[in-house]
Amino acid sequence: MDDDQMLVEEPVAAANAAQEDEFDAVAKRFEEGTLTDADLDLIADTAITYIRELLAFFGEDRVTVDEYEGDEGELILDISGGDLAVLIGRHGRTLDALQMVVSSFMSNRMHFHYPLMVDVEGYKTRRKEKLESLARSAAARVKRQHAAVKLSPMNAYERRIVHLALLDDVDVTTHSEGEDPDRRVVITYVRN
Repeated sequence: MDDDQMLVEEPVAAANAAQEDEFDAVAKRFEEGTLTDADLDLIADTAITYIRELLAFFGEDRVTVDEYEGDEGELILDISGGDLAVLIGRHGRTLDALQMVVSSFMSNRMHFHYPLMVDVEGYKTRRKEKLESLARSAAARVKRQHAAVKLSPMNAYERRIVHLALLDDVDVTTHSEGEDPDRRVVITYVRN
C-alpha cells in the first residue's frame, strides 16, 4: 500500500468506526424506546443515501426522496422524479425487491430492524387504498350472498392490508390459504 492510499483509508476507517459506535447507541435507544429526532434523522439519512447510491447504478441520479412517518410508525421513503416506472415493475415486484434490499442493508448497517417502507411516486399508497376498497367491496358481496369470496393471489404485505381493512367488520372473517406465490385471502360470512 502506498502513502496516498494510507492517507485516504485511515480517515475513512476512523469515520466508519465512529459511525458504528453511533449506530450502536441508536440501537440501544431503539430497544429502550427512546429514539430521538436526531436518531430518526440518522436512520432516514442513511437509508436515503443508500437508495441514491443504488439508483445511481441505473442512471437515476436526479431523484427526490421524501421522508415521512407512516400510520404504523414506519419510516416511508417516497422516491420521485426521473423515469421510475421500471423501479415499480410488474405488480410492484421490483419495488418489493428494492424494499427488501434497502431493509436488509439498514438492518445490517444499524444492527437492529427499524420499520421502513420504500415507495415510488406514491405507488404503494395508491395500491393500499385500492386494496382496502377491494376488501370492503368483497366483504359487502359476502354479506349479500352469504358465501365466501376468494381474492386474487397477493404477496404477504398486500394480504395483510386486506386482513387489517376488515378486522373490525363483525359480519366477516378473513384467512389466507394456498402456497406462495398463489396464496390468497378468503373472506367468509360470520353467522350471528
